Order: sequence, then C-alpha cells, then structure tokens
Amino acid sequence: MAARRIGILTGGGDVPGLNSVIKSVVYNATEIGCEVVGIRRGWEGLTHMRRAEVLAAGGRLDPDYVRLLDRNNTRTIDRTGGTMLHTSRTNPSRMPARRLPAHLAPERAAQMQIGDDVYDLTPLVLDNIEYLGLDYLVSIGGDDTLSYSKVLDRAGVPLIAIPKTMDNDVQGTEYCIGFSTAVARATELIGRQRSTLGSHERIGVFRIFGRDAGFTALYTSYVASARCLIPEAPFDLDHLVEILVEDKKSNPSRYAVVIAAEGAMWRGGTLRDVGDVDMFGHRHKENVGEALVDQIKRLSGEEAVASELTYDLRSGEPDMLDKMVAITYANIALDLIRDGVKGRMTAVLEGRYAHVALPDPALPPRTVDVATMYNEDRFRPQYSDRLGLPLLLRSDA
Repeated sequence: MAARRIGILTGGGDVPGLNSVIKSVVYNATEIGCEVVGIRRGWEGLTHMRRAEVLAAGGRLDPDYVRLLDRNNTRTIDRTGGTMLHTSRTNPSRMPARRLPAHLAPERAAQMQIGDDVYDLTPLVLDNIEYLGLDYLVSIGGDDTLSYSKVLDRAGVPLIAIPKTMDNDVQGTEYCIGFSTAVARATELIGRQRSTLGSHERIGVFRIFGRDAGFTALYTSYVASARCLIPEAPFDLDHLVEILVEDKKSNPSRYAVVIAAEGAMWRGGTLRDVGDVDMFGHRHKENVGEALVDQIKRLSGEEAVASELTYDLRSGEPDMLDKMVAITYANIALDLIRDGVKGRMTAVLEGRYAHVALPDPALPPRTVDVATMYNEDRFRPQYSDRLGLPLLLRSDA
C-alpha cells in the first residue's frame, strides 16, 4: 500500500456520527501503518491554513487548522455528537473576497480571481495538500462537500468520500450518516408534544429538515403515525385542512399532527428565500410551518401551532444505526485506500454496503419516489406492498 499519510475533514452541517467516522479512520489507519491528519473547519482548513513561514511560533503545522490524530486524542470522541474537527460551509471554488485568507499574498490572489470579488482557490488547496504530504483525503459531507470533492478528484487528488446528511438525499446511496438519529429524535419530540396539543385541542404543524427532498419528513411520519408533506408532492391546501380537521374530530384527545418538510408547499403557494446566500448559493426558505398554521386558522377556524424540529435533530450523540453505519463506512474507506482505490464514495445499495462513483454535482438531490412511497391523497407514507424491499424501503441500485 502506497498511502502513508491520510487527511480527513468534515464539511457542511454537523450530524451525529461524524466522530465515529473520525475515530474509526484513525484506529484502522494506525493498524495499516498510516498517519492521520485532521483538517479543521472543513474545506476552510485547506484554504486558510498557514505554513511554517508565516506561523509566529515557527512550527510546521497550523494549530488552528491542522491536527495530528492518534488513538489517544480520538479515544472517546465517538461518545459525543458534533465533529471534533469542527466544520464550515466553505466552497474553495467560489471564495468571496471578504473571506480570503489574511496571509494570502495579493499577487497570488489575483492569479485565482474568476470574477468580481470571487476567487477559485483550488490551486491553493492543491498546494496545501502537497505541503501537508497527504497521500489520500477522506471527505465527510453532504452534497456541497461532495461537489468540491469531485473538483479535487478531477484534479487528481486521491480521495474517498463518506456521505452524511439528515436529509438522506445524496445521489448514489440509500443511506447517509445522521438520518436515523434525526428521524428517531423527531419522533421522540413529536411524541412529547402530543400531550400539549391534546390539552389545548390544537392542530400541530411540525417543520422538519428537507429543502428539496422529503425523506426525513416521510420516515418520521412512517414511525410516528402522522400526516406529512414533502417537497416532491405539492398538495391541495383545502383538502389537507379538511383531513386535519377530520383527524382532530376523530381523535379522543381532540388534536391532529402534520409534519412538513421545509421545502413542502401547497399548489399555487410560494415561500420566499430569506437570509444571506452561502458559498454554495443556498438561502433559507421562509418557515412553511408558520405559513401553514396561518392557512389552517383561516380556512378552518381551528387553533393551530407551529413547532420547529431543526437543530435538536442534529445535536447530541448518534443512535445505534448511525454509529454502526459511520463505523462501517470508515472501515470501507480505509479498505479502499489500502487497495489503492480512489474517486469513490461509500454507500448503501439495496440494503448492502457498497462504494460508488462520486456524485455528479450537476445532478439534483436524490428525492422521494412519490408513486411508490407516498400517498398523496391521504398525506401518508405507503405502508402496503413492502415485501421484498430493502430495510429502508427503497433501492437505488
């Protein structure tokens, strides 16, 4: 095996299970004679790290962005959530001028300018990978992190990617780290609020992650026995309100529940994009939960309340499934590195562990197959005809 030094980083939003990946990569790497370098704050670590010539203390590795990882400093990290390497939403391909590294020489920055106040720092990233002596890179992230992984792969960097996102919408895999914990935690939080909804006889609207794909809303609905709304299926607002009022009346506790993915919308309705644009061109949507509560009140006269299921779902330690997948993905990644394989992503296909080509950034997110997974008339998951399907009820082979 040629690799002797492996870099690892986490990008985008944090999810439970990231530390399990990091620890497992370190432990497996030491067994095959490799050193592991932790890159802090995602891709920012490879754009903003300082080299020996600009470090005040005269060291070789920038302590703000680079950490050598071993069995001692990763021994207990899998017992907590988040990522010990920290993370950021950084796109080196489109770095705004205000985010350029302070130590970057103006003449070097000018060579990488691609537009008004926009820079492609990929040449700097490649230089820093060489400076760190990395033979391989393990990148852990969702669509945005993986899209830049593809850039580096095309530039010849030996790289293995590991998918993570609570939305479970990365192309090429049926499972992303963080998904199971998000669904389990959402189910728990909804269950906890049922008593309050019943006490006040309200309709509860729970907004959940899912800008483009409704997997988190759909699977939470599946196990929580609740109605759900997903981005893939624009819905009839009057019919939804009719169903929710019917649910409330037939419930002995006189309440009803609907789970709305953040990108769900009724036919003819719109939600504005709000907030600042991040480096990958994303903005937040207006809150569909609050908008839907207003419509329910207007159309039915029933009392309704919106509840956010967001950062609680990505905080804290992972559940058993996320830990197991995280550990397994990490070990598959090291097996691939051992065998000299590059440009691949760990995956689950037909319920089995696999590895696939890095997702094409031009492809949209993976989405719910409405025809087989969702009942549009009843705003529920499909429960029938599941025999023969994989554990997570869909095959993307």
